[in-house]
Amino acid sequence: MTNALFLFDPASDGVPVNADELHTGWTLTLPADVKRHALKSMRIGVGEELQLSDGRGLRIEAEVDDADNGVVHVKSVGREPAPVTRLALIQALAKQGRDEEAIDASTQIGVDEVIPWQADRSIVKWKDGKTDRKWGAVLDAATEQSRRSWRPELADCVNTKGVVAICRRACVHGDMVVVLHQDANETWDGVERAVRELADRTLDDGRARTIHVVVGPEGGISDDEIAAFKAAGAYVCVLGRNILRAATAGPVALTLLARALGRF
Repeated sequence: MTNALFLFDPASDGVPVNADELHTGWTLTLPADVKRHALKSMRIGVGEELQLSDGRGLRIEAEVDDADNGVVHVKSVGREPAPVTRLALIQALAKQGRDEEAIDASTQIGVDEVIPWQADRSIVKWKDGKTDRKWGAVLDAATEQSRRSWRPELADCVNTKGVVAICRRACVHGDMVVVLHQDANETWDGVERAVRELADRTLDDGRARTIHVVVGPEGGISDDEIAAFKAAGAYVCVLGRNILRAATAGPVALTLLARALGRF
C-alpha cells in the first residue's frame, strides 16, 4: 500500500524549498498539524513510513523515529514534473456542496487547476476569505487522499465575462475550452479527436497547453452564456445521453480526457 501523504509548507515549516538540499538520512520535525494528523489521528508509529509534499512536485519518503516529538528521517527525496498538457476545471458554484464534491473528485482524478465560476444561474455566491478557504481545504484533503505530489491550483473566482476571456486566450495560445451542455450538437468523440491533436502539437513543440472543462450550475448554462462561449472559440458538446449532476459532469469529463492523454 502507498504510504499516507501529507502536505506542508517548506518555507514556513523550516524545510529547504530546494529538494536538492535534502538528502537520505536527513532528520526533520514534522509541523504541528501534520504531527497531529499523522501520528495522533492516523496513529502512524515508530518504524512506519509516510510521505510529505509541498504540493508543487516535491515528494519526501520518511520513517518515524520519535512519535512523541514528531521526528522522522528522510529515506528518499524527489521532484515530479508537472504535466505538459494541463487539465483545468471551470466549476460553476452550486448548491448543497455539489461544487465541492466536483472539485474533490476532480482532484483525485488529476485536475491541475480549479477555477470557480459565478454563473448567471448560480444561486450560491462566492465569498472571498470564506469560500476560498473551504475550497482550498477540499483540494488539500483530496490531494493527500490521492497521494498526489501536485496540488491543483485554486484560481480567483470569475464571472461569465471572465470565462469568455479564458476562451479567447485559449484560442490565441493553442489551448482548449470544452463546455458541457446537454443541448449541444457536438459529440464527445469530436472533442477527444481535438484533444489528441492538441497533445500531438504539444509533443512537437514542447509548449505547455491547457484543456479547460466548463461545468454549469444545477439550472444549467444559460443560452446567452453558451452563445458567448461559442463566439469566443469554445467547444460546446454533450457528454452523453444521461444528464449528469453538477457534482458529476466535470469528474466524468476529466476522467475521459485523462485517459485520452495517457494519464491513466
